[in-house]
Amino acid sequence: MFGTSGIRGPVGKDVTAGLALSVGRALGVETDRVVVGRDPRESGQFLTDALTAGLRESGTDVLELGVAATPTIARAVAWEDADAGVAITASHNPAPDNGIKLWQPSGQAFDDAMQDRIAERIDSEEVDLRPWDELGARETATARQRHVEAIADAVDIEDPPSIVVDLGNGAGGVSVDTLQALGCSVETLNAQPDGSFPGRPSEPTAEHCESLAELVGASDADLGIAHDGDADRMRAVTGDGEFVSGDVLLAILAREAAEPGQRVAVPVDTSMAVDDHLAAIDVAVTRTRVGDVYVAERVTEPDVAFGGEPSGAWIWPEATLCPDGPLAAAKLAALAGERSLDARVADIETYPIERESLDVSEKTAVMERVTESVTEAYDDVMTLDGVRVALADGWFLIRASGTQPLVRVTAEARDSEQARTYLTEAKSIVEDARDATTKT
Repeated sequence: MFGTSGIRGPVGKDVTAGLALSVGRALGVETDRVVVGRDPRESGQFLTDALTAGLRESGTDVLELGVAATPTIARAVAWEDADAGVAITASHNPAPDNGIKLWQPSGQAFDDAMQDRIAERIDSEEVDLRPWDELGARETATARQRHVEAIADAVDIEDPPSIVVDLGNGAGGVSVDTLQALGCSVETLNAQPDGSFPGRPSEPTAEHCESLAELVGASDADLGIAHDGDADRMRAVTGDGEFVSGDVLLAILAREAAEPGQRVAVPVDTSMAVDDHLAAIDVAVTRTRVGDVYVAERVTEPDVAFGGEPSGAWIWPEATLCPDGPLAAAKLAALAGERSLDARVADIETYPIERESLDVSEKTAVMERVTESVTEAYDDVMTLDGVRVALADGWFLIRASGTQPLVRVTAEARDSEQARTYLTEAKSIVEDARDATTKT
């Protein structure tokens, strides 16, 4: 039921009002007060109504924020002295999808054990329904301005840059408010919330942000910022109109956040360019499973100053354990005000990365064989999330897709030919495991 980032899937198939009602009832067993908000998708309203009904009939009070950025919802749990938060969102997924993500008062998403507990209650139909005179109340509120104020208090921009912000028709308007409050000149793109995402697809990739890159490159803007549908992600474009890779952006933000001797949490698929850039200031990298909840878990350790994913999720633990796109936008604007983003990008040496996906119907069995063969053949193997092999001048990762019948292979090295060699080597391991599994 729960993937690496909550419940997500097509509305009317995987995500239904019935499911939202069940989640509300299951969450209501252990809560007295819950904050609920949603992104602009049309299906969000009836899913909110259904989930809220499940909470209220369990005796849980609901504070409804309406359309709000996911980091606003996550932060509001503590602000409103609530027991949990719920974001009705499919984040960067396409318009036909929606989802449900649960949040702790710390701002961290529900971890695996907490999600399993909710799923088990749904499966066993464990509920705690109350009589008519003990139902939970339903209030409406807004936390947007408080989110703006929290970021403005945490970030100081001495020389505010000029910024184009592409909201992708999502819920990230708090970014615009915040940057303006910090003195930045802001122009917007795709700023009207619309869950059909008419301006561009919700995920802020290089391909999807071509209009932003062209606009920034042709204007006097110092940089561009892009969010996904619920604004937990933030990606960027330099003043020259170059889309910044996730690994490079991670290296830039991490180097500013961490002090010598500290660590930065990143997922297993992160480029070694990040390791190299941080090693220069004696900052180490600690790897996690893919997913912001796992990065958030790691940044709770005392010497971990920052966590990030190349997909665009950035976590500053002193502020919140939720990936906060508007906070990331403000942090990057402050850096760009001191020294251009173009110059910071140029500082980072990058390496060729090769990626490929292989069709695999029996993912579990194949990955078991892959793990066995790799651990026997290589010395430096990490099995935290898939199988990652560290090599003298690069690495490769073999990891099953969480949503599709695929095994994804990634390889990186310091030159293109070696990266392709590593990719071929890793693919052969998967193909051999797949053939052996088929024969049995």
